[in-house]
Amino acid sequence: MNHLLKLRDLTEQELVHILDVADQLKAQQKAGGTPPLLAGKSVALMFSKASTRTRTSFEVGVYQLGGLGNYMNAATELQASRGEPLKDTARVLGRYYDCVVWRTYRQRDLEEFAEYAGVPVINGLTDYAHPCQVLADLMTIRERRGSLAGQKLCFVGDGNNMANSLIVGGLMAGMKVTCVCPDAYRPAADVLMFAHRYGDAFQLLHDPREGVKDADVVVTAIWNNSNSDAESERRMREFLGYQLTPSLLKGAKPDHMVLHSLPAHRGEEISNAAFEAHADEIFTEAENRLHVQKAVLSILLAGR
Repeated sequence: MNHLLKLRDLTEQELVHILDVADQLKAQQKAGGTPPLLAGKSVALMFSKASTRTRTSFEVGVYQLGGLGNYMNAATELQASRGEPLKDTARVLGRYYDCVVWRTYRQRDLEEFAEYAGVPVINGLTDYAHPCQVLADLMTIRERRGSLAGQKLCFVGDGNNMANSLIVGGLMAGMKVTCVCPDAYRPAADVLMFAHRYGDAFQLLHDPREGVKDADVVVTAIWNNSNSDAESERRMREFLGYQLTPSLLKGAKPDHMVLHSLPAHRGEEISNAAFEAHADEIFTEAENRLHVQKAVLSILLAGR
């Protein structure tokens, strides 16, 4: 493992190893502190878009591991925002820092950056993938249910970066994965091609009630984050019925979990009642961003 750009780049063994190291680091942190595995290391935290959990969890994680995390607003503070070629920024930062975390838009920009940086690069979110979030999801499921293999995971919402990464991560972990989305909001074509290698362990559906039936874990994410009133209204129409509610979730197993990557638009992709009923799971999931990202950093920079 040289980078974490998308989950499909990992082997199944590497994915499990990240989760195992995350469990160990979480236990150590709860017991009094993590070893300074990144002592003398510096990590560039480059953000081209707004962030709450990704930014703060990486900042705190690098600090707890004894390293230096340096946040920079790539949209306004770097010369790349004024036209410097991306590969030049990558080659400069790669000579200053031991690792770069980048939250940006296009996956191909992240891939190009990693090609030229010469140091490990971690995907803090792109329009295509959100690997750190899904690793935290898998960690949370394994904590609560004891294992991942054979668990039925159902994602309800927009077939975006979260759906893409959940499909890949869930199937690699041995889960049965169902993705429920409107036909116009399907996951990426290459992700669906990957999923179909797993046969009937994967389903792509359009009916949320059919999808959540007997699910062990139900996951959603915002599907209405448009700044355009017209686009927002269109999405509200097209995602009608795709809200997690207590009524919908009755079809899942009685001991089902609900996860949400946050921020949550209560009353849209999830009702307030459903959110609060599963708040402990959701905020444990958010906490586990810290631990799983520390694991990724430790593996990439300290050979854990």
